[in-house]
Amino acid sequence: MSETAGARDKIVARNLTLAYANQLTDASHTVLDGFDLAVSEGEFLALLGPSGCGKSTFLSILAGLTPQTSGELTVDGEPVSAARQKLGLVFQGYALFPWRTVRKNVETGLEIRGVKRAQRRDEAERFLRLVGLLDFADHYPHQLSGGMRQRVAIARVLAYGPEILLMDEPFGALDAQTRELLQQELLGIWEHSAKTVVFVTHSIDEAIFLADRVAIMGRGPGRVREIIDIDLPRPRDAAVRHSTAFVELRQRAWASLKPELGSAHGSAAERITDTYTGA
Repeated sequence: MSETAGARDKIVARNLTLAYANQLTDASHTVLDGFDLAVSEGEFLALLGPSGCGKSTFLSILAGLTPQTSGELTVDGEPVSAARQKLGLVFQGYALFPWRTVRKNVETGLEIRGVKRAQRRDEAERFLRLVGLLDFADHYPHQLSGGMRQRVAIARVLAYGPEILLMDEPFGALDAQTRELLQQELLGIWEHSAKTVVFVTHSIDEAIFLADRVAIMGRGPGRVREIIDIDLPRPRDAAVRHSTAFVELRQRAWASLKPELGSAHGSAAERITDTYTGA
């Protein structure tokens, strides 16, 4: 694990609630209810849960894109609205500007901040080198593979200099091999950056491989059902996925997640559980 023990809380959510009202029917839909979570400074925390449980909604509130209905959410003790410059968001869909080169895409946040051209170029090239794409700086997004486009998106966020990375299933659209490679790259970047990461995923293996802790959310209205400490040594490589400790953590996470999947998934869930436990 990273050395988060004793670290101060960077992000704190207390009794967070979000409900949407339907003005046509007077009905309401509660997405989050009584959501509590604390994330330490420098921690890599994964949010894991079934579709519709509110994982991405929490990230949207934390990014300042969606206001909560009630409850408290702070970054370094400040309301999210006062801490937006500390946050960087990476989506699943890359969100690159197709008319800008890779270098210019990475410069976007710096340009908005008014950073001078020469410094923008230097910073963009530094982070493109970090993600292994400096040789593609003058290419356009459509000339890159999906994995390369996602690396550009990560470089763009890093270049902006946020203290916290919010990552909403950033590797979800990639093939399995590319996904594992980018997971390894992300860990390398995180281990050298001291940034706090909140990472949303549907994948148990991905959550365990990446995180210091995994927060498992229950089916909506969403709240944290259990937090699992991932006591695996760092740095991590592909071999850790085959370790006894990894398999035991996967089984524990699945046991916590399984009741949240609903009766419609029962028979499939049983088969997957049997596979995980070797039954």
